[in-house]
Amino acid sequence: MQLQDTNEKSNSTQDGLGKHGRPDFGKGIDLNISLNVDCNDNVQLIHSRMPEDIIPLLGMEFETEEEAYNFYNNYAFNYGFSVRKSKAHLYSDGKVRDRILVCSVEGKRGTDRRDACIKTHRAETRFGCLAKMKISNYSNGGKYRVIEFVPGHTHVTSGPSMTHLFRSHRKITTASIAQAEMADMSGINPKETLEFLSRQAGGHQNLGFTHVDYKNYLRSKRTREMQSGDTGGVLEYLQKMQLNDPNFYHAIQVDIDDLIINIFWADAKMMVDYDYFGDVMCFDTTYRKNKEG
Repeated sequence: MQLQDTNEKSNSTQDGLGKHGRPDFGKGIDLNISLNVDCNDNVQLIHSRMPEDIIPLLGMEFETEEEAYNFYNNYAFNYGFSVRKSKAHLYSDGKVRDRILVCSVEGKRGTDRRDACIKTHRAETRFGCLAKMKISNYSNGGKYRVIEFVPGHTHVTSGPSMTHLFRSHRKITTASIAQAEMADMSGINPKETLEFLSRQAGGHQNLGFTHVDYKNYLRSKRTREMQSGDTGGVLEYLQKMQLNDPNFYHAIQVDIDDLIINIFWADAKMMVDYDYFGDVMCFDTTYRKNKEG
């Protein structure tokens, strides 16, 4: 009996699946390969390890579409896949009548007429998965009810250590934003801030967002501040000058954190003067720093 278990484990490890056909995520297998086990058996096995109250059932009701999405997304997090909104029908007043929530790898990538001109294509992200949950609101103003639920996936789903990387499960919370902004104003670099926040949350998988998400947030925050602050006024002035003078030229140099460190500009008269004299005037303000750094 012991020998039989050993052989069984060896065979299942070779195709990337652990005991009972569950993916062995420690082996670094492709998460999008096709399953070699019966889909229904795999669904029942995964559902048996999940709380019953987070598994969708026909007839479940939700107050809003967003509430239904959050419920299905939470189920997806525990199952190991990502969710996106698909087709919907609307009432005349614009309210959603019904909506299909699908696995993020549902469908196939459409044909692009530019394919012949592209040397390197982006990785395929659609694998024709059939998993979905459909909600409907028959009476405008009533609750949304689950009228269709397909739990089976045609690909290997993710494990707990990787599910947090999926797009639908990544979100920067208000508390994290407050801490991140405080760290940014204190001059702490994004890498150290993210490491601190992840340790505070008990690991990167509990943080809820990635390093790229954090950098994108800081970039958009600084862009908003630039548009309304002194730096935004400088940029607006340079753009206005360029519209009035086709020969006007300006360039902006930023550091690794997308903060402006140098601005260069020259109009037609400056260019003529440079041809005659060969001098450039530079304003050095590095004796102090403002809030933009």
